[in-house]
Amino acid sequence: MPAVTVDDLLLLDRVALTDPALTEQRPVQKVVTARAGTEGAGFPIHRPFPGPLSVHHTDPFLMLDHVGSVEYAPGDAKGAPWHPHRGFETVSYVIDGAVAHQDSNGGGGIIEDGDTQWMTAGAGILHDEMPTERMLAKGGVMHSFQLWVNLPAAAKWNPPRYQDLHGERLTLLSSADGGALVRLIAGEVAGHTGPGHTVTPITLLHATLSPGARLELPWRPDFNALGYAINGQGTAGTEQWPFTEGQLVQFGPGDAVTVTAAEVQQGPVGKLDLLLFGGLPIREPIAQYGPFVMNTREEINQAIEDFQHGRLGTVPATRVDTFRA
Repeated sequence: MPAVTVDDLLLLDRVALTDPALTEQRPVQKVVTARAGTEGAGFPIHRPFPGPLSVHHTDPFLMLDHVGSVEYAPGDAKGAPWHPHRGFETVSYVIDGAVAHQDSNGGGGIIEDGDTQWMTAGAGILHDEMPTERMLAKGGVMHSFQLWVNLPAAAKWNPPRYQDLHGERLTLLSSADGGALVRLIAGEVAGHTGPGHTVTPITLLHATLSPGARLELPWRPDFNALGYAINGQGTAGTEQWPFTEGQLVQFGPGDAVTVTAAEVQQGPVGKLDLLLFGGLPIREPIAQYGPFVMNTREEINQAIEDFQHGRLGTVPATRVDTFRA
């Protein structure tokens, strides 16, 4: 797993344990298993929500897709050709492999091995996410995520924006016991801030726990809290609710989140990897039609009309250079 790592966790700032007398640990409300499917031009995904959990339970998050880990033969890699978006943000995090992105607002480049692409669709944009020329020519492993973050009505008409967050820019922290690496992508944890700039207030991180390690993080009480197991096994909350790879944990109210890696890990990685994320619920009506997420059906109809009449942007005449040796 080539996501950003360090040789010595003891050199990182540690997240101190919270005071039990002053902390309300978040209980586990539900554990759901992601459903298998396909997206784009036919690449496989696992989706924990929407589905088992509705967007009303995950607000402000609209969707989480787990891509891979899948190994492509030469010529087999697939992507998502040109398509529109309006009304939300897409966050793509690549653990292994490489994706070439290009959009009608001038954004673009390659994200790989721990990089994050943060695209604010806002008022409207066209983009594609495709395998690099190297991936197409030689094949390889692809392992990534895409998270959709809703925008409040007041921000749905913001101009589009693109952020390219290289892995080395992530804020790296250690758990109190020194057994977990925390890669903070966006938001704030224990006074530390990730590099991603968010419109909707959220926190997003990728944690890797050694067998038996315990990760306890302070968590904004006005945020929700969700954890998705990338690989490995562990327990969530003080009640030690078990979860495993491909499962999403929904936490209840409180101001701290705790997860613990199983002492014996099944699988080739030998550690527990998970995404932890939460945000401030928007609590506004949601009207969605495919890649458009607005507040009313009339706004969806307007988005469709604007797309059909070319008002969401124009596909560039030339592609970005997507080849890396």
